[in-house]
Amino acid sequence: MTAVVVFGGTGFLGRRIVRRLAEEGAAVRVAVRNPGQAHSILGLPDPARITVLRADVRDERSVAAAVAGADAAVNAVSAYVEKGGATFEAVHERGAETLARAAAAAGVARFVLVSGIGADPDSPSPYIRARGRGERLVREAFPNATIVRPGAMFGPGDALFGVLADLARRSPILPLIGGGTRLQPAYVQDVAEAIARILKESESAGRIYELAGPIVYTLRDLAGMVLRLVERRCMLLPVPFGLAELQARLFELFPSPPLTTGQVDLLRVDNVASGAMPGFHDLGIEPRSVAEIVPTYIGPSRAPS
Repeated sequence: MTAVVVFGGTGFLGRRIVRRLAEEGAAVRVAVRNPGQAHSILGLPDPARITVLRADVRDERSVAAAVAGADAAVNAVSAYVEKGGATFEAVHERGAETLARAAAAAGVARFVLVSGIGADPDSPSPYIRARGRGERLVREAFPNATIVRPGAMFGPGDALFGVLADLARRSPILPLIGGGTRLQPAYVQDVAEAIARILKESESAGRIYELAGPIVYTLRDLAGMVLRLVERRCMLLPVPFGLAELQARLFELFPSPPLTTGQVDLLRVDNVASGAMPGFHDLGIEPRSVAEIVPTYIGPSRAPS
């Protein structure tokens, strides 16, 4: 039985990866900073099928212990807000490098880093820059690492449609940041499936995959779709990026900010696949569309996700 350790295994994508691997019979280790609520977050019917470990990508000793004896490792750790020592550099650069080095030293055969479309080591955005530099550091430490770059992910509990629907239900005005920005959203379950297949296919080692959905939308298109689903009539209010960044900095003072500076930065440029790299179809996956999935969890009578 394959032993896979998933860092960030209770996150939006991470918990889907854990469930998918567990369904295939893998021995899954979930490496998280706060393991107390991990089993309830994962929602597995049989918690004994997984092992929860306390580990922090900023702590070399805990990372080394988590990867010891594993066949594969997945880094699905993500930080949209810098708090305390958990800066973008500490998590997405140094943390990713620490994990990759520990995996290489432990003889782990496969390593997958979850990054994002648009990752750029030279970006003026601290978040996007850290993602890009993290990719480079991982490839230096673990040359055969597979890098996965999903588009904006959607699914129950997402930070895209769920937030838009919540705002639409609460206010007659729907703020719109970068309404013309083009997005190619990917269903989170499809991304988890892609990672499961990558771990089984030896030819995927060392490759970069752009995992984008089948349709490109503007953010304004997506906002209009949400309004139709929740059956609300709201005024779409364009918000300048400068004002949005100021609001995000204020929101980041709260425990669960509805908007972060990293998210604002992502909306400044189009978030679509380049077409120059392999994607879902190269893994035999037909990605599901926004129109197919989002109505199953966003609607007039449904509580905010």
